[in-house]
Amino acid sequence: MGTHLITGAGSGIGAAVARRLAERGEELWLLARSAPRAKELAAQFPTAHVIVGDLANPEKLSFALGQQSLPDRIDSLQHIAGVIELGAVGELPAKAWQRQLAANLVAPAELTRLLLPLVRLAKGHVVFVNSGAGLNAHANWSAYAASKHGLKALADSLRAEEHANGVRVTSVYPGRTATPMQESTHQQEGKAYDPARWIDPESVATAILTAVDLPRDAEINDVSVRPGR
Repeated sequence: MGTHLITGAGSGIGAAVARRLAERGEELWLLARSAPRAKELAAQFPTAHVIVGDLANPEKLSFALGQQSLPDRIDSLQHIAGVIELGAVGELPAKAWQRQLAANLVAPAELTRLLLPLVRLAKGHVVFVNSGAGLNAHANWSAYAASKHGLKALADSLRAEEHANGVRVTSVYPGRTATPMQESTHQQEGKAYDPARWIDPESVATAILTAVDLPRDAEINDVSVRPGR
């Protein structure tokens, strides 16, 4: 059984992955943004270890993790949390850019840096849940897409740097998925939200776990998951 550290496990894709791993009896370490959120996650996943670190403030992650117990090794580090704020380039303020870059790009980079020795020890796997916006940017998606394009670059560089250490790196690019984040996105777009139109989070979880469970002789670098309906 492996040890897995997951961000974004409270809902959507992260919750689906965490639930599947818990059902398999694997060891879970879940990152919560605050102490109240940690209590909620502990109730949601009673067998998991929950640690606190706010991805909105990546410069504080080192101190936060340094005050808490961590696993002895990490077989998979899964970056699933993310934030989205839509807006035209001519209207989106700097703080909106900074919030998305911090949570979607800088925090995964910093968390990876801090935990990489534990991933190397296990010859583990780093999974970045990206987005279709990480491959193609559309009108009003500039800041979010920029953060996700940057996340692709982070994953590609990490893969090249860590291959010799036995660390695998996978980027997953889901299309629109039926999550609370997608509901919020529809609200920002002024569109009606029908979850039945979009990918079930369980399907994205299957793609992630397929990459993680792949035998050691192979590595899935990139996988795009698109709505099939």
